Amino acid sequence: MGQALAGIRILDLTNVLAGPFCAYQLALLGAEVIKVEVPGSGDLARRLGADETLNAQLMGASFLAQNAGKKSLTLNLKSDEGKAVLRRLVASADVLVENFRPGVLTRLGLGYEDLRKVNPKLVYCAIAGFGQHGPMKDAPAYDQIIQGLSGMMSITGDEQSAPLRVGYPVADTIGGLTAAFAVSSALVRRTKSGEGSFIDVSMLDSVLVTMGWVVSNYLIAGVRPQAWGNDNFTAAPSGTFETADGPLNIAANKQEQFEALVAVIGRAELAADPRFADRESRKRNRAALTVELERSLAAKSAAEWEAVMNRVGIPAGRVLSVPEALDNPQIRARELLQTFDDAPGVGRAVTVTRAGFKLSAGDPAVSAPPPRLGEHTDELLQELGYSGAEIAELRSAGAV
Repeated sequence: MGQALAGIRILDLTNVLAGPFCAYQLALLGAEVIKVEVPGSGDLARRLGADETLNAQLMGASFLAQNAGKKSLTLNLKSDEGKAVLRRLVASADVLVENFRPGVLTRLGLGYEDLRKVNPKLVYCAIAGFGQHGPMKDAPAYDQIIQGLSGMMSITGDEQSAPLRVGYPVADTIGGLTAAFAVSSALVRRTKSGEGSFIDVSMLDSVLVTMGWVVSNYLIAGVRPQAWGNDNFTAAPSGTFETADGPLNIAANKQEQFEALVAVIGRAELAADPRFADRESRKRNRAALTVELERSLAAKSAAEWEAVMNRVGIPAGRVLSVPEALDNPQIRARELLQTFDDAPGVGRAVTVTRAGFKLSAGDPAVSAPPPRLGEHTDELLQELGYSGAEIAELRSAGAV
């Protein structure tokens, strides 16, 4: 098991996706992640997902996806007693991650300036749709809002279908990955400086950063980005093509790959056609080239062409459904999925994704399934020094 962050305690005060995804990436690396949740209801994601029964049990599929390996502590941060518990937790923690609206925790007396007095070495990561300052900092934001405001939707789809939403919460996910990267960097810095940090993550900024090629074409080349559908605007033939039984992605981005492609499909003469002789000519005559290629691609299935092309160094791959992708032998060989045969509160096996990388010292993984709401409350309070009677008083006061 990857233990790059073994011994690091992280307080996860986040909700739904970006923040929980950040903390899950850190849990995969061995950090102890304590998920601080609202008593009675917990993370909203506990009630989200395609299985209504799991939603009713506060173990929704959306929650299960990014909360394995964490401990759950219920805490009412609006109560004085709950705030006192959090401050005691902070004294023992290395990192706090939150995704409240900017200023919410400060108004509760639990902002960075308040908590750094308790623990000067604390790495405090605040994730918000628009960050902690700027004219939109107080605006509410979900993934789709960020997708639209980033320009991402305007370049997704084609001339007829754009703007389109990307098919999964990509803005939330990128925000979470950005936060995990920032937290890891701040922890490295702390080993040298001994100082904590305040991290301000903007989902909007994070998404625009990943759109570098599109952004640079506008900022540097003066070309207004547009929706290209399944075509790659940097090269041709590079996109999705029809075969005998379905679509196939081909990325013959280099000259030698184009020449190998037309040879392997039995159309070597296309390499000498002036319309297709070089990259820029092919881009200008993209539609005509597609017609010529698809005439020959109709002779075999997508799977057959994928195998033939990959053997000669042409990047090609079928367009799979999500179930087909998860069943890919490559995914099984990489052991990307981790299954918990007995997940408390779920009543069935739970399979989750691990990290998208491996480590020579041990692959990232978590040791426990996603927690039931408040599953570790008593255990953690006892560790913090609360007696049984004090815990009962906290529960009676609605603090936990």
